Amino acid sequence: MRITKYTHACVRLEHEGRVLVVDPGIWSEPDALTGADAVLVTHEHADHVDILRLRGLGVPVYAPAEADIPGPDVQRVSAGAEFAAAGFAVRAVGGRHATVHGGQPDCANLGYVVDGSVYHPGDALHVPEGPVETLLVPAHGSWLSTAQAIDFVNAVGPRRAFAVHDAQINERGLSSVNGWLAQDTDTDYRYLRPGESL
Repeated sequence: MRITKYTHACVRLEHEGRVLVVDPGIWSEPDALTGADAVLVTHEHADHVDILRLRGLGVPVYAPAEADIPGPDVQRVSAGAEFAAAGFAVRAVGGRHATVHGGQPDCANLGYVVDGSVYHPGDALHVPEGPVETLLVPAHGSWLSTAQAIDFVNAVGPRRAFAVHDAQINERGLSSVNGWLAQDTDTDYRYLRPGESL
């Protein structure tokens, strides 16, 4: 499976001509959606979903059942659901967005395990059942500390991890977070810049 990172939380997965895009938010590049067969949205915040861009896309969009994401192509899913999206096997996990302060923000957030190997958690640190080969680990957020990100990677125990959710951190901060994740996690950690693929 080819994995391409785009700005912030957006990731494009490609396999045998099929394209699945996760969290194409307002900061991600429009070409992330070129040729997309389906889209997964972890939650309703604009840094994870650009509703206007999806409106004319004409492909299935899978989102949490409780999310405020309008559109005729939105398929509502709940934690525990297993479904096919663009020919990829997807399992929805988790349930709620991580809190920042005082219980806020509180909205539905689903992580997605794709083909039993790639896990995108959205804005939460839910540890899914079963092994994960590739973890897309949030690197920064108002709801996240570096210590939590390190503990999350080690709790999931993936073979490799790549950072997402990084658009609000400057180069110095990103260098620090990347250093800690590489040093203190029991995995092959690597940072992909927007547009880089594996």
